[in-house]
Amino acid sequence: MSAETELLRAEGLTKVFGRGKDAVRAVDGVDLALAQGEITALVGQSGSGKSTLGRLLLRLLDPDGGRITFGGKDVTVSRRAARRDYWREVQAVFQDPYAAFHQYRKVGSTLSAALRLLPDESAASRKARVAASLEAVGLDPAETIAKLPHELSGGQRQRAMIARALMLQPRLLIADEATSMLDASARVTVLNLLADLRDERGMSVLFVTHDLGQAYYLADRILVMHRGRIVESGAAEQVVAEPEHDYTRSLLADVPKLHRTG
Repeated sequence: MSAETELLRAEGLTKVFGRGKDAVRAVDGVDLALAQGEITALVGQSGSGKSTLGRLLLRLLDPDGGRITFGGKDVTVSRRAARRDYWREVQAVFQDPYAAFHQYRKVGSTLSAALRLLPDESAASRKARVAASLEAVGLDPAETIAKLPHELSGGQRQRAMIARALMLQPRLLIADEATSMLDASARVTVLNLLADLRDERGMSVLFVTHDLGQAYYLADRILVMHRGRIVESGAAEQVVAEPEHDYTRSLLADVPKLHRTG
């Protein structure tokens, strides 16, 4: 990966929970690089450390060691104002579309609140951003903005979460188990949406999942995480066709059949 295409790099990233004999190294010296316009899947079973790593990269957790650079700039330790600037560039979609929205607040109001990072935006500009983002994820703004969250299906709520992240036009989207609570049809819809957004916007995606089948379907590259470390990485086809690590082979054993989007 050239310096021109590299977007984010982590070096020796470490996160420890607890102390003494009870200490758990959830992330243990991880090195990784994400390229501009690439979809990278971070795969591992529950407890592997993948979600903790995602939160470190989002700067929602402070690392106990290592460093993170974004666009060549060190963002490991940053003041609040600098972190707000970072969150304009890096947005997240989390697992639970039901918990992401206030049950008594209309969807349009929740999406507009995401624009607090852009305090100089006019009311008309905010409204236009909300509408454009909903259209980008295949939702009708006129129908969706006035609805309460329970009036949307699970797949629609997840797409609305993605729309909220898109309003700031991020360069990197971190999707943490973003399809795990959806049925099969909605899951494929969201995966295809992420692929389309990458193609249309040149946006990078870090897709965090326990499902190697979904990773293969969507991603250009796969990183396999086990016990806080990256144990295998490579092009999606290579990792699936010629896995080098026993843990990767065990993940493959749970996938009945693999297909690619392209």
